[in-house]
Amino acid sequence: MRVSVFGLGYVGCVSAACLASMGHEVIGVDVNQVKVDLVNDGKAPVVEERIGELIADVVRTGALRATGDVREAIMDSEVSLVCVGTPSEPNGSLCTTYLERVTEQIGAALAEGAKQGGRHTVVFRSTMLPGTCLNLLVPILEKNLGGTVGVDVGVAVNPEFLREGTSVRDFFDPPKTVIGELDRASGDAVLALYDGLPGEVFRVPVPTAEAIKYADNAFHGLKIGFANELGAVCQALGVDSHQVMDVFLADRKLNISPAYLRPGFAFGGSCLPKDLRSLVHAAQRADVSVPILSHVLPSNSDHLQRAVELVERTGKRRAGLFGLSFKPGTDDLRESPLVELAERLFGKGYDLKIYDANVSLSRLLGANREYIETRLPHLAQLLADSVDEVLEHAEVCLVGTRDPAVLSALPHGGADGPVIVDLIRLPDAETRRTEPGYIGLAW
Repeated sequence: MRVSVFGLGYVGCVSAACLASMGHEVIGVDVNQVKVDLVNDGKAPVVEERIGELIADVVRTGALRATGDVREAIMDSEVSLVCVGTPSEPNGSLCTTYLERVTEQIGAALAEGAKQGGRHTVVFRSTMLPGTCLNLLVPILEKNLGGTVGVDVGVAVNPEFLREGTSVRDFFDPPKTVIGELDRASGDAVLALYDGLPGEVFRVPVPTAEAIKYADNAFHGLKIGFANELGAVCQALGVDSHQVMDVFLADRKLNISPAYLRPGFAFGGSCLPKDLRSLVHAAQRADVSVPILSHVLPSNSDHLQRAVELVERTGKRRAGLFGLSFKPGTDDLRESPLVELAERLFGKGYDLKIYDANVSLSRLLGANREYIETRLPHLAQLLADSVDEVLEHAEVCLVGTRDPAVLSALPHGGADGPVIVDLIRLPDAETRRTEPGYIGLAW
């Protein structure tokens, strides 16, 4: 394919050189003439493992050249990769100035008739927040193009997952390829660029592709901060943090796995809250600052409060709660987030009914009974004997269980049925999201 790459920084330079080495005909574009001249001389404008020899190779064979002329680049390509920077503004917001400018230039070049033949596809590789492409860049492109995106020009978002220092290696052996496609033809054009590369390919809506990059980087930062905070606590307590993390990383069932990484309801139970409090307290006693660890429980509490606020926004007062125990199939109520939710709703004066097939006040014993008597002493008058009793009572139902009896009885949205507040992402959530009266907690 004939490809133009806008922006010859780390991402653009590596993308251009690697695509050229795969057999594509690539033209790099940059406003900095020094970078353009370096590439045309077969030299890399960035310092990166393997990039120097790669650029020398592809420039020598004629597979890669560079220019400062946008019109020339558009005329000589069928796909444009936009790899310009999106730095932070002083207030922390994303600077989209360079993205907007390049989009204007590409649109204007296409409008001038520089592109002859088939449909041109503009692929945004720069990191940008969800909504940036469709709400900001597409209108700019259409205004300058004088045409319609999806008809006259294709658009896609293709985030990169390149680590500086190993970016060439990462390009040829990617963890995944993500294509946010405006339409099928746009996605096909991006897919053709990477033909032959390993790794799973995900073709998703444009905003999803934008968000994935942020999910990755936020988690990477969280992992580093977590490891460093834990290391500092371990050091203060005389423990080898690397030994601890070696064992931690060996667990592929719970730790390095999809476990606990699906948006859902708040966590609770007899282990996680207690152990987090204990660890943070130990750190404080040792004068070790652990801002990440110390904010995990407040973050969890804020997430629970979102559920309360969703109920408040409905304006309805008769509420039903399905599920109460900490885990399905048990009657363990200790530090259950559903108990906390019930307590907050009851405290706000909601007329509440609760159904949990595993919870019977007469069978609660020991610490379990003591806990519920302290936190929700009115439980006896709140518990319902059946799913139907809750449904007949409630104007708004909060679903915190996957009990088949509950799932099968839940009505679908309509003017006459209760509002469904989904705390667990119901199996048919995708269908329900299109219906009136359904609210997902975090989806």
